[in-house]
Amino acid sequence: MRSVVVTGPRSLGVETIPDPTPGPGQLVLRVGACGICGSDLHAHQLGLLPRGSVMGHEFSGEVMESAHGWKAGQRACALPALSCGTCERCLGGLGAFCTHGMKGIGLGQAPGAYAEYVAVSAHHMVRLPAGVDEQHGALVEPLAVGLHAVNVAALRSAQNVLVLGAGPIGLATLVWARHLGARSVIVSEKSPGRRAMAAALGASAVVDPADASLLGVLQRLAPDGVDVVFEAVGLPGLIASALQTVKFRGRVVVVGVCMQQDSFLPFAGIAKEASLHFVLAYEKRDFEYTVDMLEQGRIAPAPMITDVVGLDGVAAAFDALEHPTTQSKVMVVP
Repeated sequence: MRSVVVTGPRSLGVETIPDPTPGPGQLVLRVGACGICGSDLHAHQLGLLPRGSVMGHEFSGEVMESAHGWKAGQRACALPALSCGTCERCLGGLGAFCTHGMKGIGLGQAPGAYAEYVAVSAHHMVRLPAGVDEQHGALVEPLAVGLHAVNVAALRSAQNVLVLGAGPIGLATLVWARHLGARSVIVSEKSPGRRAMAAALGASAVVDPADASLLGVLQRLAPDGVDVVFEAVGLPGLIASALQTVKFRGRVVVVGVCMQQDSFLPFAGIAKEASLHFVLAYEKRDFEYTVDMLEQGRIAPAPMITDVVGLDGVAAAFDALEHPTTQSKVMVVP
């Protein structure tokens, strides 16, 4: 099969590699679409993945052979983890945290979906109904990340929210915060194109962190303070900024993946009795709920998909995403 392969530090190439062979409890999907994730970009920039790796963990596709209760031709998305399927965590939908260890699909441990085919754990699959196409199916994974973050925040209706960053995860968090009844969702983002995207997806206000408008917006929309701040960028200094902004007994949820050392003043949180949460990934029920809401039309994330490329366009897409302008979610369609 054709796939996008890590050929060296910060280098990607399209190569023909063997088709995946499903292991016990696994199925093979013909990849319909796969999104480019910020963590893929970070791993690429830092040269973290070994030569020969195939990235891509936000995908949907079609079952190739009937097995494990699935029929050939059925469409599905899946948690990007190869896990045991028998431990308490796997049985509870927490296969991304498998007790016996798991291999992350597209993260250097198991081949990902920047390819024509990908092997997945059958117990992690979620069926896509007729009303959810393959590109929306590939949005389920990043949307589930945002849903998990909002659930961990215990967000309640009529609360005020600040989202730092309008990349795909920040936008997913915005979508769910609005869905769950936030009074206001303010988004801070440096890219004009992404600010426009946040506005299109229902942000109450969008601000450029480089100017002084945030304070005025907060005074207007959240005069009593921000109940929840989501850090969805993953750069040093933003946890400290979030603690400065959140209200007394508010919550800061860190969903951005920072791969560098960071520091903040604990007293900034202590003085407010603020809660600080770090979140990773999702549960299977987050996938299932996301698919249900897509099918019912209760969330409309289609504007997030800004670019569609084939396998031959992935390397150029990675280069462009290092300095994003209008790009949000770039879909790879093999």
